[in-house]
Amino acid sequence: MGTVGVILLVVLGAVFLLILGVVGVYNGLIRLRNQVRNAWSQIDVQLKRRHDLVPNLVETVRGYATHERQTLESVIQARNQAASAAGMADRLKAEGALSGALGRLMLVVEQYPELKANQNFLALQEELTSTENKIGFARQFYNDSVMHYNTKLEVFPANLVAGMFQFRREEFFELADQAQREAPRVKF
Repeated sequence: MGTVGVILLVVLGAVFLLILGVVGVYNGLIRLRNQVRNAWSQIDVQLKRRHDLVPNLVETVRGYATHERQTLESVIQARNQAASAAGMADRLKAEGALSGALGRLMLVVEQYPELKANQNFLALQEELTSTENKIGFARQFYNDSVMHYNTKLEVFPANLVAGMFQFRREEFFELADQAQREAPRVKF
């Protein structure tokens, strides 16, 4: 084997290692992207659960708070918009509006002691609280997954592979409105 043969083997070895590196980075990006998609689907499951609870909660409150029609209608409208929202940005905005409407509904509930003692309402409120906690945990997992994925897209040499195969950054699940970040205040 001559010098040309050794050079050819070295070049072929380097090309093989380069291809292995590209394949490894590509597969890592695919795994992270799928983790982000899975994390979003977990949020989606909990949001669907919340959407299913809202009508029952509103009907229970309606029996006690008949003159709070505007608040009840705003909750239902926000729920319907959230359930039909398409795309990440619209979904985030609609879910924020629903959270705000539910917060206003809970403020109304504070005015009705007999409602707060109703077993159906208490069960629904507990279920909603549990669901909100699950949404929070799912949102945290989603945002962690997005951070890992987006970081991978930006670091060398993954950024080169990501550009070649058109991987795109994912959006974080954030509340756009500062008022949505604050817990509702209840005053007696």
